[in-house]
Amino acid sequence: MADTPPIVLAFAASDPTGGAGIQADLLTIAAMGCHPLSVITAITVQDSLGVDDIFALDAEWVADQARAVLEDMPVAAFKIGMLGSVETIAAIAAIVSDYPDIPLILDPVLSSGRGDELASENMIAALSDMLIPQTTLLTPNSLEARRLAQDDGNEEDEPDLAECASRILSMGCGFVLITGTHENTPQVVNTLYGVDGVLASNLWPRLPGSFHGSGCTLASAAAAAIAQGLDILDAVKDAQDFTWHALQAGFRPGMGQYIPDRLFWARESDEAGH
Repeated sequence: MADTPPIVLAFAASDPTGGAGIQADLLTIAAMGCHPLSVITAITVQDSLGVDDIFALDAEWVADQARAVLEDMPVAAFKIGMLGSVETIAAIAAIVSDYPDIPLILDPVLSSGRGDELASENMIAALSDMLIPQTTLLTPNSLEARRLAQDDGNEEDEPDLAECASRILSMGCGFVLITGTHENTPQVVNTLYGVDGVLASNLWPRLPGSFHGSGCTLASAAAAAIAQGLDILDAVKDAQDFTWHALQAGFRPGMGQYIPDRLFWARESDEAGH
């Protein structure tokens, strides 16, 4: 029998397009050489244009899914995406607190690429209070970072990204990787922050088009790299490299956004063999 590959448990909503959500997580984790486990948090009605409806699963169902696999298999990393409700956030926070030695990678999915709202203010507060303090690596885009760091009592509060990172780190997480796809810069600048400030800043050529599932891909790739034993700097760099190449090879199967090709490496090998 072959050795068991590192196992990553992903908590996320189902996306019937396969572009984002749990489907993106599973493809990415497997492509990075790990075995993915999945806990469904919500069911969505969506296409490549955007999200039309969300049905959050009962929090007990979410917890039961997770407990069943955690009591059966050794998990090397957690990856958390869209959660669907405050109750689900609380349930997952309770579960992961029982496994403090397992790295947790959190993609704070607050809205869709089209701008559809996916997290209420109560959910953001629950994330900040219950999950971010247990997070090893948080991977917000710049819009999500500003929203997480916003001072609710000050409508004019507009912190820069370094200040956003500092505020998020003060909530208790280990590292914050803020991605710059939404920033008006010639290249995409992704910056990794720790408690001592900037740890790494990586520049990537800006690709044309709009992508569905890039954040899910990045967070899942980071979780897989950490599960493989890489330290945070190498894991973040490898995850960015994988994501950029998946985006570069992306395709547009419908009328909306492009979808990253997480199997780009397999198709490249196939083409080379012919």
